[in-house]
Amino acid sequence: MNSIFSLDQLTRENVKQLVPYSSARDEFSGNGSVFLDANENPYENGVNRYPDPLQNELKKRLTQIKGISPSRMILGNGSDEVIDLLFRAFCEPNRDNVVICTPTYGMYEVAAGVNAIEIKEVALDENFQPDVQEVQKAMNEYSKMLFLCSPNNPTANLYNEDKMISLLETFPGIVIVDEAYIDFAPGKSLIDKLEKYPNLVILQTLSKAWGMAGIRLGIGFASEEIIEILNRIKPPYNVNSLSQERALDLLDDEAKYLNQVNGILKDRVKMSEFLASLSCVQKVYESDANFILVKVDDAKLLYSFLLDKGIIIRDRSKIAGLENCVRISIGTEKENQLLCESLIEYNSKS
Repeated sequence: MNSIFSLDQLTRENVKQLVPYSSARDEFSGNGSVFLDANENPYENGVNRYPDPLQNELKKRLTQIKGISPSRMILGNGSDEVIDLLFRAFCEPNRDNVVICTPTYGMYEVAAGVNAIEIKEVALDENFQPDVQEVQKAMNEYSKMLFLCSPNNPTANLYNEDKMISLLETFPGIVIVDEAYIDFAPGKSLIDKLEKYPNLVILQTLSKAWGMAGIRLGIGFASEEIIEILNRIKPPYNVNSLSQERALDLLDDEAKYLNQVNGILKDRVKMSEFLASLSCVQKVYESDANFILVKVDDAKLLYSFLLDKGIIIRDRSKIAGLENCVRISIGTEKENQLLCESLIEYNSKS
């Protein structure tokens, strides 16, 4: 338990006083057959009505899967929207700061910049783990949020749970644990810590393991008090009807989801072993995600070679600490085979 955490002191004064926008769908409850309250086009075409602003049916389904009450859940237009809401709720522009552990997901820094919030960067240690002491040195009275991406993007590794718990117990603000890739590290989520730590926010997504990147649907899990604040400032219809309906359809096929995740995990092992056998590869980092970070002899040259073959990987070599590193997602069996064939050709020339 974090004894120094105070949600009231953390929340921006203007947000405390904010009267949220009340949509027609917020004010109506019960059953109706004639809807003349929302200035909609009355002629049915499947999308002429506004969506449920709180996505109640979708949250009920997610509760069955995640075991978390809908009252402790917020859905966003991708996790990026939830990240932005957190900044707007708890960080005072041109005064407060947030702490990130680099290298990590770039949208934390972008969201901070958009909201005029200072970023305090603390480098991960040599094992790509958070340096607890350095984070504690960096934080001050204006440190409102700490972002921990676990499994981390782009390094692919889980953070040590003891380190994250230590930071949860000592950081004065909100600790956001971004678990976008957690489905590829079964049993390692901190979602069961929500009850104990009121300063914990967990981000997950349907983009990766569930294969819904195209509908942009992120999930935030937190205390009811934090969720109430975020709901107060979110746009009224932030998740459209088509996204809600498509998500419900795809969430019904858990067997397909598990089969695909297990397939990716098996192929991740095969790909890691293959990459390690190449002389052009200097190091294959352990992965808890659906991608692999690889240090090669010349990242730019390899990227260009594969690009000429129509194969796109991610060159991460411009990031400090990731010199000559590339990030490779696990593809289908056919895509993986094409990559391997091209890498064999490249390796023979290097």
